[in-house]
Amino acid sequence: MKKSIISTDRNDTGSSSNRRDFIKKASIGGLGAGFLGATATAATGSTGEVMQKAAPKPPIKITDLKCAIMGNSPVIRITTDQGIEGYGQAETAKPYLKPFVMFYKDYLIGEDPTNVERVMMKIRRMGSFKPYGSAVSAIEIALWDIAGKAAGLPVYKLLGGKIRDKVRCYNGSVRVERTGNERKDFIEWGEKIKALPHGFTIVKQAVGFHGGYNRTVPEFTYGNTSPSASAKDVGRRGPITEKGLNVIIERVAYMKEALGDGIGLALDCGPGMVLSDAIRLAVALEPYNLMWCEDMLTGDYTPYVMADDYCELTRSTTTPIHTGEQIYLRQNFRELIEKHAVRILGPDPEDMGGIAEMKWVAEYADLHSIQFAPHGVFDGLIGVAAQVHAGAAMPENYIAFEYCHANPAWWYDIVSGLPNPIVKNGLIDVWDAPGLGIEIDKKAAKQYLAEEDKNFFD
Repeated sequence: MKKSIISTDRNDTGSSSNRRDFIKKASIGGLGAGFLGATATAATGSTGEVMQKAAPKPPIKITDLKCAIMGNSPVIRITTDQGIEGYGQAETAKPYLKPFVMFYKDYLIGEDPTNVERVMMKIRRMGSFKPYGSAVSAIEIALWDIAGKAAGLPVYKLLGGKIRDKVRCYNGSVRVERTGNERKDFIEWGEKIKALPHGFTIVKQAVGFHGGYNRTVPEFTYGNTSPSASAKDVGRRGPITEKGLNVIIERVAYMKEALGDGIGLALDCGPGMVLSDAIRLAVALEPYNLMWCEDMLTGDYTPYVMADDYCELTRSTTTPIHTGEQIYLRQNFRELIEKHAVRILGPDPEDMGGIAEMKWVAEYADLHSIQFAPHGVFDGLIGVAAQVHAGAAMPENYIAFEYCHANPAWWYDIVSGLPNPIVKNGLIDVWDAPGLGIEIDKKAAKQYLAEEDKNFFD
């Protein structure tokens, strides 16, 4: 038989009569108002005194959207009526995006930036594949920066919380000189890579069309497209000769020998290969246990996916196939994921619609046993901060993101809040400051603004 527990507290609500009295009093007093919607402004304490209740803060509203070109990179600044501001950044190769960013200003003014999804519903429908999703993506990152600052929380907390205290990055941007293409040149190159203070555990190198082999390797391709009459190239795609394939294979062998098995090697292959060449190359490279072959068929600025072709390529080889940097929004990753068309996805948060969009794709990819290694070679230091917060909250299919060094180097002088050094042993410590957790020294940064952008920080 259970023992009965009798309370001697005079405020005990255990009996039915006392409980009814308590509920009745609570429902007509300040306590009940607190439970049922916090509409009261005062409540009566246990001693009878009136306790003032803090009035809720008014909703935060966006007051302005600005864009300045800093070091060739479009930088986004969103301001609010509560003095909280957020920053985003587009790739350093896209200074022409400024008018695209400013197009969205009227869609943002007056909105609550902490309702990130509500704002994004208005603007993401007007973006597209790289580069035309960049403006939307940079705005999304700035919104999360504000949301985190308003809540007093780091952005990774708003994305579900971190599952790792350090985020791995891979080297796709810190270049070292290679004096030639002989075996000894690659061995020296490997020693320089190993000597980098970052301690990268994964390195990505461009080969094939993406490495300019069609311009530097004689008889690399059967393609005979007429040269461009302007400074802009007409594209890089076509059948590769046997000689061309052998050059790639030989150089990959040298790179693997130079790096050993302590540093993973990934290859940025294109786009540009036709399917049959991609299959032959991926199969020939199987003995080298590559991290992945990236964008063999599409990628970069190609505004389509070709999931069926990637599906055939992936099923033809054990070399992991990777793509995704140019793709915009989750809907355009669906076929690649559901058809298991690749082994690894690599969207760029500054092109695909932002960091929350990227996490959604990573989660869905994980459900289909597809790994994740985001692109980011030109994302800038604001982009690095966004990548770290997103990476901290990514599921376990996450490998690493592509690290971006500051370009120009003065970015290191005007951005604070990142770890120092940023990368240690190929990892970046996750920090806990609110928002993206970085600050821009406005006084120091003004010298890098063009005349038309002098009011950017006003």
